[in-house]
Amino acid sequence: MGQKTNPIGNRLGIIKGWQSNWFGGNNFGEKVVEDERIRRYLRARVSKGGVSKIIIERTLKRITVTINTSRPGIIIGKGGSEVDRIKEELKKLTGSDIQINIVEIRKPELDAYIVGEQIAKQIESRMNYRRAIKMAIQATIRGGAEGIKVRISGRLNGAEMARSEEFKQGRTPLHTFRADIDYALVEALTVYGKIGIKTWICNGEVLGKRDLSPNVGVDTKKDNRRGGGNRRQGGGNRRNNRN
Repeated sequence: MGQKTNPIGNRLGIIKGWQSNWFGGNNFGEKVVEDERIRRYLRARVSKGGVSKIIIERTLKRITVTINTSRPGIIIGKGGSEVDRIKEELKKLTGSDIQINIVEIRKPELDAYIVGEQIAKQIESRMNYRRAIKMAIQATIRGGAEGIKVRISGRLNGAEMARSEEFKQGRTPLHTFRADIDYALVEALTVYGKIGIKTWICNGEVLGKRDLSPNVGVDTKKDNRRGGGNRRQGGGNRRNNRN
């Protein structure tokens, strides 16, 4: 099951929260489409802003958009001018009052979407895909992840026939629900066609109950991960004592 399911959707309500937080009512379908339109617009509008998750919350008259980004300065702009411009553009797009919150990702090498996006940009600039992936894997492991897996599919290096290749290091347990797996699918547009890049990153295990509210910062994940590491290390010592 874990091999064929989106790892984030598989953990919703357990250790992962929802990225759209609202009650739909009779207009549920229209709101889902509008959420997707907002996300696509923001990713295209600030393509160099290192945008990862976009969390959308709704009240009767207001839409709150929380942007998780590794480069908040690009989105905020000089004196907040850029974020005000984006807010006005989203008002025209949705017809509702918009509030924008920006959350900084302190370790972008541990975010699956940003890692996949960096690989995609390097492939689009004609770098060898093996080199780009291996550099990304080394940076992620150096950043403190327990494991990473990258699967790339398409006409690799302009080959006649499309194929898939997989690169991994460390552990990425997809069936363990307490394992904090971050997953993303990014596409690289090359002259030979689209190349799909899937990224799984294991950030340790979450022990105890996690706060699933939408605006939980990156620090909470870091604390949970550190606690999981100490627990596992203690288990290793117990095994050594028995021997």
